[in-house]
Amino acid sequence: MELSLVFTLIWWLLLGVLLMGLAIMVGMDMGVGTLLRFVGRTDEDRRVALNIIGPHWDGNQVWFILGGGAIFAAWPLVYATAFSGFYIVMLVLLWSMIVRPLGFEYRSKISVARWRNAWDWTLFVSGCVPMIIYGAAIGNVLQGVPFHFDWRMTSYYTGSFWELLNPFAILCGLTSLSLSIYMGGNILMRSGEWGLAHRARNASTLGGIVFLVLFVVGGFWASQLDGYRLVKHPGDGVPQTPLHQVVERTAGGLLDNFAAHPVLWALPIIALAAMVLGLIATRLNRRLAAWWLGALTWIGVLATAGAAMFPFIMPSVTNPSHSLTVWNSGASTLTQGWMLGFTIIYIPLILTYTSWAFWVMRGKVDSKSVESNEHAY
Repeated sequence: MELSLVFTLIWWLLLGVLLMGLAIMVGMDMGVGTLLRFVGRTDEDRRVALNIIGPHWDGNQVWFILGGGAIFAAWPLVYATAFSGFYIVMLVLLWSMIVRPLGFEYRSKISVARWRNAWDWTLFVSGCVPMIIYGAAIGNVLQGVPFHFDWRMTSYYTGSFWELLNPFAILCGLTSLSLSIYMGGNILMRSGEWGLAHRARNASTLGGIVFLVLFVVGGFWASQLDGYRLVKHPGDGVPQTPLHQVVERTAGGLLDNFAAHPVLWALPIIALAAMVLGLIATRLNRRLAAWWLGALTWIGVLATAGAAMFPFIMPSVTNPSHSLTVWNSGASTLTQGWMLGFTIIYIPLILTYTSWAFWVMRGKVDSKSVESNEHAY
């Protein structure tokens, strides 16, 4: 197998790993923001909730940066096409995330109920909006995106912002949000005390149940969606571009890869089984097991989406033959090789310091410790 092909497949897998890390770590923080007004009955409860994720949330943003950087460097054509087509969505995402650190830092600066309530709702919006966008983006990519290229390989987006908010995309967005709520409630249950932990457990349970329902509904819906099939490509050893390939849309073909390779059905089964076990662990107060089972659920969900789409990364509805695939949208072998070397070094470092931070900050957080700590949120 050629080195370029090996690097391309590795970076396709690494892109999935980075998206999983983003969903698990950032999604957990977002879930806390979404639940803040509902599980925190008092100002003290909300301060405790913010201080539970306070030592971790900014470090977890590394996964967001890594995901965007990996797409930019390893899949430049995907980056250029997606970020130009989803421009308005990206602005909404960025603005919602820009106000998030302001909510953490400014909320407790003034001891006025109206001031703190305003920042609480800001944290709610900046928690749920990014997760809905994250899921909706996956839903749109699964269906195909309205774009095409001209002879200069300049991409043109032919859809609108409102078309991105189609029913299937919204379903995927709500699925993402529900899993985020499960993870957020779980971390609050683990580190909160008394009433906060009890309400967080109930919220986590509700999020997990909603996820199960939406994921099953989404699976049946996906089985009716059109798929994409690569009929002809330029050939081995020839530059691969979207302008020299033939792609056909197949009615109800999104799950063709699962029909061709039945072993892939293990991926959605893992997602469902992990969440069922996670809900059981949540109700039994097996907090660490519940968290890891939620992470495994995210892995199963995103692996299912990747398996359904392969080898496509961003199919085109406007002109299916202009679809972006693993083979025609990657960076050079030299770029992917250098990036792989840095990734082998830095991913273990990120996992190490993240694990260390959670270990050091383990244990319960209560209102007394928050009040006595001048550095607390």
